[in-house]
Amino acid sequence: MTSATVDTERLRLVPKTREEALAQVERLPPDQRSHVSADWLTRVRSPSADVWTLGFDLVDRSTRTIIGTCGFVGPPGADEMVEIAYGIDPPYEGKGYATEAARALTAYAFASGRVRVVRAHTLPQANGSTRVLTKCGFRFVGELIDPVDGVVWRWERGAD
Repeated sequence: MTSATVDTERLRLVPKTREEALAQVERLPPDQRSHVSADWLTRVRSPSADVWTLGFDLVDRSTRTIIGTCGFVGPPGADEMVEIAYGIDPPYEGKGYATEAARALTAYAFASGRVRVVRAHTLPQANGSTRVLTKCGFRFVGELIDPVDGVVWRWERGAD
């Protein structure tokens, strides 16, 4: 599967370049930048970096405004699993964009033929992301300790 642009009803998921992904990290406040995975940065700097590592900008199709970002924590592994992540800029939150992005990422992953399970992690309480994942057909599978984020809830969805 190529890293082509993905269109949804209101969004265009535009694959990031290596330079765009690195620039995004540089724009983060220092406290957030310190949470960026060293492993991920190594993969971003690799000549073979692709959409599974670099992710997408979320562009509102009607205004052509970048309203957030989304992507995968890494490429599918031997276990045929990927983890999705998404973030909507504050002025655009609460409008269904996160749900649209999560659905698009999940569909992209399954369409690749390399994924049988899509996973996501949230803070360990009911919140906007838990509602997004529930709407997208994910099920809560348990609580775990993430080495970076501490206690998180794990959500998964299998291929239909």
